[in-house]
Amino acid sequence: MKVNAYAAKSANSELEKFNYDFPELDKEHVDIKVHYCGLCHSDVSMINNDWGQSQYPLVPGHEIVGEITALGSEVKGLKIGDKVGMGWFSESCMHCNQCMDGKQHLCNDAEGTIVGRHGGFADKVRGHWSWVTKLPEGIDMAKAGPLFCGGITVFNPIVLSGVQPTDKVGVIGIGGLGHMALKFLKAWGCEVTAFTSNKDKTEALKKMGAHNVVDSTDPKELESIAGSLDFILNTTNVKLDWNAFLTTLAPQGKLHTVGAVLEPMEIPAFSMIGGEKSVGGSPLGSIALTRKMLEFCVRHDIYPTVEEFKMEDVNAALKHLHDGKARFRIVLKA
Repeated sequence: MKVNAYAAKSANSELEKFNYDFPELDKEHVDIKVHYCGLCHSDVSMINNDWGQSQYPLVPGHEIVGEITALGSEVKGLKIGDKVGMGWFSESCMHCNQCMDGKQHLCNDAEGTIVGRHGGFADKVRGHWSWVTKLPEGIDMAKAGPLFCGGITVFNPIVLSGVQPTDKVGVIGIGGLGHMALKFLKAWGCEVTAFTSNKDKTEALKKMGAHNVVDSTDPKELESIAGSLDFILNTTNVKLDWNAFLTTLAPQGKLHTVGAVLEPMEIPAFSMIGGEKSVGGSPLGSIALTRKMLEFCVRHDIYPTVEEFKMEDVNAALKHLHDGKARFRIVLKA
């Protein structure tokens, strides 16, 4: 079966039309007709080979929603015509301790949707049935794609860290990830503080869910909330004064990062020891938690704020993202 896609032929290149053939469908995989696919900064990192694992030609796209058009004989829980989504992972081993414990996203042999295989900037994509998630009734497919990467990335730490609705929490970096974290945490019942370097965004951030807005570049504003937060989620990928944020945590508070900060994070030991504070991180989330997140989104009408481009305008969409103009996630319509 021929697939019509858009691929990078080399690092840092524009995407070009690219055709390839699916092999014969095996018994545990499904084919998905792509309706929408989100454009994530991780796609850019893979196009540019920032992480040293890209293989070319590379078809990006790992925030996929569409419908099943074909399935193998041993696929479970899905049928042709089902509306589904697939994110960063397209398969895992299903026999290691992590998979058997319901933590498939931590499988050492998990297959990335755009790592060594072709992703969703195409009219079709293929994945193992276990990682192809049926969409709940009533979900807005045009906005659902980014939930399968950015959404679950910020939802997982809320559950993992045991955040309570009585907690006071903070979010660093209100972009593609951070704006979804604000929406989740507000619906969770928390008092939410947004850390931003641009106070001109204050009213917009409050509409997204922030109760308080703090200038992350102003030491006096950070000092004014010292010892008050139970949980902080970092969504940025840049070096920051981590100790300044640790001081805003209450005793036993947690600083959790999902931003892929490439430089070592300087964490003073005594900033953690005195108040029994902790620092952690996480990737996406499990298959079951992704399903729960989608149900939570439908229940509370939570979606990313998206801008829509046609799939054939993918290079214009990439430039829009590169220029920092995305507000806040980009979705490609197939």
